Amino acid sequence: MNQSDLARNACMLHGSRARKGYLRWWHSFSGYSSETETSRIFFIEFFLVNPGLGGSTPLLGQFPHNKKNGIRPSYVMVKAGAFPGSDGSPGVQLHHFYPMDALQASGSPLIMRVGDCLYSEDRLHGSLEVTPSEATQRFFLSDAGTLEWDVEVHKAVSCHTGFLAGPLFQALHALDSFWHGEGIRSFFRGHVTLDGVTYQVDADSSYGYADKHWGRAFNRPWLQLASGRLTSEHSGQELRHSVLALDGCCPRLLCFPLRRRLAIQLTYTGEDFTFGLPGTLLSSRLKWEKKETGKRLAWRIVAKNRRAMVKISCSCTREQMFALNYESPEGVKSRRPVLAGGAGTGTIQLYRRVPGNWELIDTLHMDNTLCIYQRENLT
Repeated sequence: MNQSDLARNACMLHGSRARKGYLRWWHSFSGYSSETETSRIFFIEFFLVNPGLGGSTPLLGQFPHNKKNGIRPSYVMVKAGAFPGSDGSPGVQLHHFYPMDALQASGSPLIMRVGDCLYSEDRLHGSLEVTPSEATQRFFLSDAGTLEWDVEVHKAVSCHTGFLAGPLFQALHALDSFWHGEGIRSFFRGHVTLDGVTYQVDADSSYGYADKHWGRAFNRPWLQLASGRLTSEHSGQELRHSVLALDGCCPRLLCFPLRRRLAIQLTYTGEDFTFGLPGTLLSSRLKWEKKETGKRLAWRIVAKNRRAMVKISCSCTREQMFALNYESPEGVKSRRPVLAGGAGTGTIQLYRRVPGNWELIDTLHMDNTLCIYQRENLT
């Protein structure tokens, strides 16, 4: 449901999850360079892993000594970069690792400072530089380059997952990973400078997205789709405050995994349609399939409840996706890549139930769709 919850977006890992768990705050948005006449889709992420093990130095799980001796990672990582561009420019991800002692964090609303990087609910500021020699070290999991950013953020539409990410489900470890979409439709304004090229970020063309994941382990499979650039066939207009956000989850009963599910919110001209979320959890029926070719990844999803149905078709070319590097709280870097891109396209057909039938409300065309996918097996 479209409900802001700054307390749920705060920095929280308690009990055993503080010693074996992670948090990640993700932001992505588009910018345009008048110098090169190109646009790029950027991402900025704050990632914490096993904060209860931390201290005055970052513990990198892929560092040879730590890997050999089974020492789990513990650090604050700032990840920033850009997805592959439509002009053929490659994707880039830059990492800087800080010790947990370096993190300054408030409660709610959350403000985080580490190094010269700032996170708040309405502003992101910082810079990263990774030298070519540092990028050759595999334990950094990073490319080489420089990136500087200063953007204001207005989070206009939220996705609140209710009791699915509430205290009871967390205490029961009912999900591997929990999700809260504080800004599934966000407007970014400011600038980003990537390797000396400055991109202006305008609110109306930023098509921004912001969310948070946390838990004991990454979802398997890892599936996210999100688009704030929706064009209506009914009106022919781009819908300013409409958005689709979809996230996979892996329910558990005690230690036993259950059938994989999807949580979906479509906000259409101010009306929320939810599937697999509180209020529709028991009534929702969802089916999804994925198709991979040498050139493209594609997903087809059908979700319905008592009052509405959506048919989602989305794809992204492999040329516009690349592998995001992470290590799990156990210190494992999966051999199966987390493929991500920001240039997915597709359609959404939205139906409303009428007596004895389904009535098509609108067909929406998606662009600038965030697509993140990793196959089910972790290693």
